[in-house]
Amino acid sequence: MGTAGCSPSPRLRALGALAGATLLFTLWLLWQFRPAPVRVPAPPRTLLVLIWHWPFADQPPELPSNTCTRYGVAHCHLSTNHSLLASADAVVFHHRELQTRRAHLPLASRPRGQPWVWASMESPSHTHGLGRLGGIFNWVLSYRRDSDIFVPYGRLEPHEGPAPPLPAKKGVAAWVVSNFQARQRRVQLYRRLAPHLRVDVFGRANGKPLCASCLLPTVARYLFYLSFENSQHRDYITEKFWRNALAAGTVPVVLGPPRANYEAFAPADAFVHVDDFGSAQELASFLAGVNASSYRRYLAWRDRLRVRLFEDWSERFCAICAQYPHLPRGQVYWDLKAWFQA
Repeated sequence: MGTAGCSPSPRLRALGALAGATLLFTLWLLWQFRPAPVRVPAPPRTLLVLIWHWPFADQPPELPSNTCTRYGVAHCHLSTNHSLLASADAVVFHHRELQTRRAHLPLASRPRGQPWVWASMESPSHTHGLGRLGGIFNWVLSYRRDSDIFVPYGRLEPHEGPAPPLPAKKGVAAWVVSNFQARQRRVQLYRRLAPHLRVDVFGRANGKPLCASCLLPTVARYLFYLSFENSQHRDYITEKFWRNALAAGTVPVVLGPPRANYEAFAPADAFVHVDDFGSAQELASFLAGVNASSYRRYLAWRDRLRVRLFEDWSERFCAICAQYPHLPRGQVYWDLKAWFQA
């Protein structure tokens, strides 16, 4: 006699369906709230900056892979290899070589959209041929504060600890000059100043050149240094101010842009500006008659600040990588001459 099959009761079927639904719901929750996969960020891409002609050099320097790392800029490679033009992230052209036509722009080979950088640390008075460079460059590297890549000749940085000692002062004023031309305002001012103040003049112009390691120790023995720029333009404050005076530990007497422009770079009481005096004789009387306490105030900044010089072209070019993420894309200097001479 056969045995009849038994089917699950409605209650068991309901419990089974509920258990299945619960399992599916639990799996769905686990899926929704699963840990996000750990993503390892891709390493930053190394930027390639091509320098078309190294400034003022017949042969470029060696550029090891850690060149920019030495200046605190990572993932930046400098090269002078023209064969890398197509792959360069930016190409730099120093104006002096363009001006003298030692270097030529590879316009026919320029990759579409590649940023080109115009670089110069010279003043507008000594910069020629800009009229033919309109509509070519995207970024400017210069001492001008409104440059895309701003590279001053120097700056003051916070400093802790005692200031370096200064040697005893033996004279009132010194001046180091090689290019001495009667038409220059600095030469005209010196000639008006000299009859009223002893200024010891060094440099090729006076037949007393100083070796590189002799300049600062020589200047440091004077109360004042004539930081006279060869031409007067906005932000054009060169090593004559930063290195020859401030870094040497003497007080600069400045001829350059207006006082307010200098005060954007240094404390107002760190220098003497020629524009503060009605005549060269008045300036001479002030310099010769300054007392010890007044003089010390000119050097008070040394207790909290130190001079940082920017003299290496490699460091200047590495600044392109440091600024690269923030530089304007699609910008073109259609009239570079008008911008630079403004």
